[in-house]
Amino acid sequence: MWIGTLSNVGSMKPILLLIMTQLAFVLSGVTRSHGQDSSPAEIRRAVFAGGCFWCIQPAFDKAKGIIKTVVGYSGGTEPNPTYALVTSEKTRHRESIEITYDPAKISYDQLLDIYWRQIDPTQADGQFTDIGPSYRAAIFYGNDDEKKIADASKERLAHSGKFNKPIVTEILPAMKFYPAEGYHQKYYQQNPDHFEAFEEGSGRVRFKEKTWSK
Repeated sequence: MWIGTLSNVGSMKPILLLIMTQLAFVLSGVTRSHGQDSSPAEIRRAVFAGGCFWCIQPAFDKAKGIIKTVVGYSGGTEPNPTYALVTSEKTRHRESIEITYDPAKISYDQLLDIYWRQIDPTQADGQFTDIGPSYRAAIFYGNDDEKKIADASKERLAHSGKFNKPIVTEILPAMKFYPAEGYHQKYYQQNPDHFEAFEEGSGRVRFKEKTWSK
């Protein structure tokens, strides 16, 4: 009896291994499927120009749903522009910010609401004391949906009663975005004293308080 039992167990080994292998395969498939279902929403990017890029980065960094922000240059055709080249006004680039965000947590329309509160949308020649083409405000849309949302947002702002002048911020097709030099990234964190003095001196802080604190 003892010998026979051992023999039967031995003969069942190939069958047990086959069953275990199939079970492991099924379970791995379930795990993969569950991983796909629980994956985060599609990550998207938005690009805005709003004058000095130091000054528009903090508000987006504080917003829920923002994954990353990078300041840089967009709107021009010169490849790999530098700060010196852009501010020489020879490349048509504008100081901009690229925002990587989770649309399940913050919408493109909500990003625009943040954006409008950082700029003077009635100023066409730059932003505050920063004058020149590289400081002009613009919304760079990436597709037709973004353009429609941006147009509608601009129209709402125009009828909000916040401004007595026309809203002149441009809505333009997206062009290649180039990150700025490292010393410009998170400038408000790298050089907080200089940043605060610059933002105050430009008139941006006073303008925002006057316009949006009502």
